[in-house]
Amino acid sequence: MKFFKRIKKSKIVWLLLVLMVFMYINNSSLFAKEREGKPLLLAHRGIAQTFSLEGVEGDTCTAERIYPPEHSFLENTIPSMEAAFAAGADIVELDVHITKDNQFAVFHDWTLDCRTNGTGVTRDYTMAELKKLDIGYGYTADGGKTHPFRGKGINLMPSLNEVMKHFPNEPLLIHVKSNDPEEGTLLAQYLSQFPKERLKAITVYGGDEPVAELRKQLPEMKVMSKETMKACLIPYIATGWTGHVPEACQNTELHVPEKIAPFLWGWPNRFLDRMDEANVRTIIVGGNGSGFSSGFDSEEDIKRLPENYTGGIWTNRIDKIGEIYNKPE
Repeated sequence: MKFFKRIKKSKIVWLLLVLMVFMYINNSSLFAKEREGKPLLLAHRGIAQTFSLEGVEGDTCTAERIYPPEHSFLENTIPSMEAAFAAGADIVELDVHITKDNQFAVFHDWTLDCRTNGTGVTRDYTMAELKKLDIGYGYTADGGKTHPFRGKGINLMPSLNEVMKHFPNEPLLIHVKSNDPEEGTLLAQYLSQFPKERLKAITVYGGDEPVAELRKQLPEMKVMSKETMKACLIPYIATGWTGHVPEACQNTELHVPEKIAPFLWGWPNRFLDRMDEANVRTIIVGGNGSGFSSGFDSEEDIKRLPENYTGGIWTNRIDKIGEIYNKPE
């Protein structure tokens, strides 16, 4: 009897060993075909003024803490997006808010008080009224002694319609800042006027509710929310060792914090290959995902990435990172 128990135990041990070997081989990038090409560079808010991230929270007025300006661009404007693409961005991220006349204003903050000479929220104003505001009004690098962009931001807040017309082919990542489902419905109605080929280059992310509403109307559009991320990654963590990618991952975008990425099955090359096949765009972001929009903003930051990494990179300094990846060979 003991003999048979030993045989049974031995079989279990061997099965576990075989399973472990399979999991390793099936998920190790050492055995994956080498990926070719450069990383995909995502420029957060175009080219923007920089500021210290120390102590930044959701309601921090970052315009009041900028570093001495290195350039004249203001975030989320058409000139800043043009400059971002010229600097090497493959995708530009922009933020949208609904207006009083049901247009989408391209602007980052929840309220107008920090950056502009207006008060309240965008939905209190028509797009024409927002155009009259000075979006450079609140910027200061010296505690309010000087305001280097005051008077220079009038008529610079664009509508989403202006952005779409100005960049008819370029890839854009549209951030719906609210969790209002109606905004998702209105955005879907607006985007539905564009050809399918154009929409292939547009991705929408934001609150669970607006993204869910948009997806109902435009099911083939690439989207991302906390809910879509969880629906994809939680089952992948459970079964991804087999190579299976959950159906919920299809047509989504993943923003993967660098501290979490190494724990995903197959990271980096196997994971990226699997997600590519499921039409998933993978963007690596800085930190552990809990803080401000931390990105890869310097040559030192880039050194933290896996060797020959070819996935997406979130950056707040496309002017710096674009130079690194576009150096003549």
